[in-house]
Amino acid sequence: MRFSISKKAAALVAGLVLMALSTGGASTARRVLPNPVLVFMGPEYVEISGKQWTRYRYAVDNSAAYPNELFAASPDLPPCGANTKASRTWVDIYDQTGKRLNGFCALGNHDGLGKLWFAMERDVIPPSWIYIELNDRKTATKYKSSLAETTD
Repeated sequence: MRFSISKKAAALVAGLVLMALSTGGASTARRVLPNPVLVFMGPEYVEISGKQWTRYRYAVDNSAAYPNELFAASPDLPPCGANTKASRTWVDIYDQTGKRLNGFCALGNHDGLGKLWFAMERDVIPPSWIYIELNDRKTATKYKSSLAETTD
């Protein structure tokens, strides 16, 4: 069986198209993101319902490394309580033993990583160290931060 030039060209083009399609997935590979670098911003003293609280404020120093689509409303994922448009990525704050202190499920964009906090009654001694985890619920990827102190 002999191939004509046009059949050879068609087979070559088809092969190139198939190769392009099979390697096209490489461009959609998940970008590797750094772990968050957590920084203590200082205490804030507040009164809520007659009680004195200390709010320990933190920021993620490398927050710009996290694309805003990580924090987009994701109604296709499970809700956060009554919030059916919770963000794709949730942020949880833990003490050094792994006890959860607070969480954020609707930051909206990476700027919210500059406004993280947990609160304790004013006379309670805070944990010495804390860390955060960013949980990308769409890809089941977690990013764990460095440890940060709770004092200046």
